[in-house]
Amino acid sequence: MFTGIVTALGTIREATRRGDLRAVIACPFDPAGIAIGASIACSGVCLTVVERGGTAGDAWFAVDISGETLARSVPGRWDVGAALNLEPALRLGDELGGHIVTGHVDGVGTVASVTPVGDSWRVVIATPAELAPYIAPKGSITVDGVSLTVNEVTDQPDGTCHFALNIIPHTAEVTTLGTLAAGGKVNLEIDVLARYLQRMQALRG
Repeated sequence: MFTGIVTALGTIREATRRGDLRAVIACPFDPAGIAIGASIACSGVCLTVVERGGTAGDAWFAVDISGETLARSVPGRWDVGAALNLEPALRLGDELGGHIVTGHVDGVGTVASVTPVGDSWRVVIATPAELAPYIAPKGSITVDGVSLTVNEVTDQPDGTCHFALNIIPHTAEVTTLGTLAAGGKVNLEIDVLARYLQRMQALRG
């Protein structure tokens, strides 16, 4: 379980095919605080630590990425040199600063536009039709592992939707969202509460 509050940026140092994809991710954590078997959200994807090492502030951890995860997440996200938003799993007693995030990617969105507004940026993301019913104005959504609030939703004739977000300077600086550009791809996780409500309504229907 996560909150969508990114605590560090990581970089993929190695990526090796061995059945699944084994990725080694460099990060500024203390390896003594990374447990084997622990969960870390990597740009919105919950992955299990299978190895770790390095020193405090210059650590690394390894994860195995299955074919299902590769198919569900942004293409190229696991290439060597790619930057990742990192968040260790929530611990009992931690502040719930964002919203409840599972680390299960529901789909891939496409950045439609990025527009400066004051000191911030207005980002519009096009989402697949199957996710459109779960996205609502002032609701929560996770974009590349970052908890954000949906400002507005515009439904499209083909059943897809565009939703707008506001990225403040701090978020742009401490996450990968500061590098978003039109045409880019992002991992999306809908609000878990919206998922269950939609399922309940479908069964009632």
